[in-house]
Amino acid sequence: MAVYTEVSAEQAGSLLAQLGLGPLVEMQPIGSGIENTNYFVTTPEGDWVMTLFERLSHDQLPFYLRLMQHLAQRGLPVPEPRANAQGGLVQTVAGKPAALVNRLQGESLDAPDLHHCRELGGVLARMHRAVADFPLQQPNLRGLPWREATAPVVRPHLAPADATLLDQEMAHQRELHASAAYQGLPSGAVHADLFRDNAMFAGLPGRERLSGVFDFYFAGTDTFVFDLAVVLNDWCVDLDSGRLDLPRAEALVRAYQAERPLSGTELRLLPALRRTAALRFWLSRLSDWHLPREASLLQPKDPAHFERVLRDAAERPWHADV
Repeated sequence: MAVYTEVSAEQAGSLLAQLGLGPLVEMQPIGSGIENTNYFVTTPEGDWVMTLFERLSHDQLPFYLRLMQHLAQRGLPVPEPRANAQGGLVQTVAGKPAALVNRLQGESLDAPDLHHCRELGGVLARMHRAVADFPLQQPNLRGLPWREATAPVVRPHLAPADATLLDQEMAHQRELHASAAYQGLPSGAVHADLFRDNAMFAGLPGRERLSGVFDFYFAGTDTFVFDLAVVLNDWCVDLDSGRLDLPRAEALVRAYQAERPLSGTELRLLPALRRTAALRFWLSRLSDWHLPREASLLQPKDPAHFERVLRDAAERPWHADV
């Protein structure tokens, strides 16, 4: 959510008019994140988030936006894209594909506790259940083919020990993905990037509810257990050491299980999928760090964190006892 494309008040006002939302009252750029251009927008009709997509094309966007619409209409705390008069969800602003969604209330957390992890585990499972009748499919664009293409590009920038780790993990991933057990895992449309800064909570301390899950623009068709592994690797790790916090991990998985029981194969492969998820984000952060794009407000994230998470997942595999 860096700002790559500057949007004028006139350009924003034109979009709002097309969507029947009245005149622009206020517009504020959002500086967090690294993929797209985002602004908070206020109109007489309410508060919104305007996104200009810097990498995704008009043809790719219906999957993400229809997924958000599908989940929101099934009562999940997901922002719903605003349609134009023709029912289209993909708009154009400053020559870029764009969308406008309602702004959810609440705040993101830097330090989730057991309660927050339980809330998230339950909502994640409900999201996975809700996509059973979602008709669109699109591969996870940061899946194995992307990792195969990205690894040799970032490898020359790595110290020898990290290059060895990368080679070992790529070999492990190829073996995992070729296995019959992996090929049989339940799958569907998943968020694939549900970090703590992509969720919000509202309510009294200790009794907060998960009020928003957003930023679906890395979503794709993948295994549900990969989506769970992504969450575990962010919500349930120590940010300094990268080690898994077992009480938080157990709380999250138990809450998930209460809504959508995991199969025996999913539980058995969860440690391997934690390595998959850690590798995916290590590679993307390495790419952003060593091969950055120009953007106002851009703050690339340190890849060393996910190198530590990956090493922990590989050296101390956690088998959920739930």
